Amino acid sequence: MGVLYDYFHATDHATAVEQAIGPGGDWLSGTTLEEAGADWIDAKGLDPNVVVGQLVACAEGIPFSAQQDTPDLIWPEPPYPREGTADPDSPWDTGLLLQQLPDRWRDILAGLPEDAVPVVAARWYEIEEVDFPDRLTAENTITVFTALASRARTTGAHLYCRCSV
Repeated sequence: MGVLYDYFHATDHATAVEQAIGPGGDWLSGTTLEEAGADWIDAKGLDPNVVVGQLVACAEGIPFSAQQDTPDLIWPEPPYPREGTADPDSPWDTGLLLQQLPDRWRDILAGLPEDAVPVVAARWYEIEEVDFPDRLTAENTITVFTALASRARTTGAHLYCRCSV
C-alpha cells in the first residue's frame, strides 16, 4: 500500500474540500482534482510535513529543526475519534486527508530565484526521507513546486495537499 500526495491551490478551505474530496466533503463522489478543474501537481511520495517542510527549510537556508510552521489538517475535521468509537462510515476511514500548507511556505517557494534552485536541490537531495534518482530530478521537482506556489500567490490562493492512502 502506498501513500500519494497531490498538491494544488484553492482560494479557501471550502473550495479545497470540494476539489480534493468532493462536493460538501462527499468522499464517495469519486472526484479527482483534474475533474474539479484544480491547478495541481502529482508529487507521489513527497509528504507535506517532513519532505516539503525540509524543502522550505533548505530554501530558507535553515535546519529543518528550526522550521516552526507546519501544515494544518483541514479534512476530516479534527478531533480524530478514539479507537473503537468511529462510525463505520466515518471520513476518518477513507484514507484521505487534506492539509493546508502555511502561506509562508507558499511565499518562500514562490520567491525562490531560479538561479538558487540547483543549490537548494543539492541540499534537499541529501535528505533521507526521499530517494531521488539524481539531483536533476530534485531540481525539476523544485521547479514544479515553485511554479505552483507562484501561481497560488499570484491569485491570492493557498496551497493544499491531498493525501491518499
